[in-house]
Amino acid sequence: MQIYWTPIQRVVQEAPDTYTFQLELPDGFTWDEGAHTHFALEGFNKEDKPNRSLIRHMSISTLPREGAIGITTRIKRECSEFKSILRDMKIGEQVAIFKTHSNVPLKREGKNVYLLSAGVGLATFRPIVLDYLANGEGIPHLHSLNVDSSTDYLFRDVFASRDGFTAEFVANRSDYYAAVETLAQDMEGLYYIVGSDDFLRETIAMLRERGINREQIVLDKHDFQLDEFLAERSHHAISSSDKG
Repeated sequence: MQIYWTPIQRVVQEAPDTYTFQLELPDGFTWDEGAHTHFALEGFNKEDKPNRSLIRHMSISTLPREGAIGITTRIKRECSEFKSILRDMKIGEQVAIFKTHSNVPLKREGKNVYLLSAGVGLATFRPIVLDYLANGEGIPHLHSLNVDSSTDYLFRDVFASRDGFTAEFVANRSDYYAAVETLAQDMEGLYYIVGSDDFLRETIAMLRERGINREQIVLDKHDFQLDEFLAERSHHAISSSDKG
């Protein structure tokens, strides 16, 4: 396993409590749109076993052509040890990245693509949208639906509707479910979902109940994890309390 140690070049505040850490691009390091990586802080591998409290599984919110590795995350006042250390790091200090992989590359199969996310999950989809905007071949239309209770939506410059691409933000889960119900009328579409495990299960349940096949649903999960979420019959009911 190759570990890349690379310095923080810049920190961009995207919204209150949300930051993108832009890392220097190491020689030979590349990735595909929608990729995730293991992001670790100094000291994580000093002992015989990795210190998992110093490692996080993060999406890369940039494309290689942007010249930096972007890691976008929320850091609230009350936060974990990992995020507390990250918040206090200075420009030039190094972090580690390793085990980089994409489970959600953009499929160009002549079908509409729907990107469904919650909050900072939008970071996974930013490079996918950029890739589409640079080359829309094989995708008639791309639509992003993000649920965010704040009005400080992320990446407004990228997630702005234009030819072939529409971006939709909703403030709560009930509006989100109503929008998913409308989108699911496209029986041939591809549905990409990023969010918490509960968010995935609830969204998948809605899509499956409306006749969307599991082959049309794309998750940012490893192959061995997919069956847990994409069982032929989902018994995860969406209660009225889930929709608040």
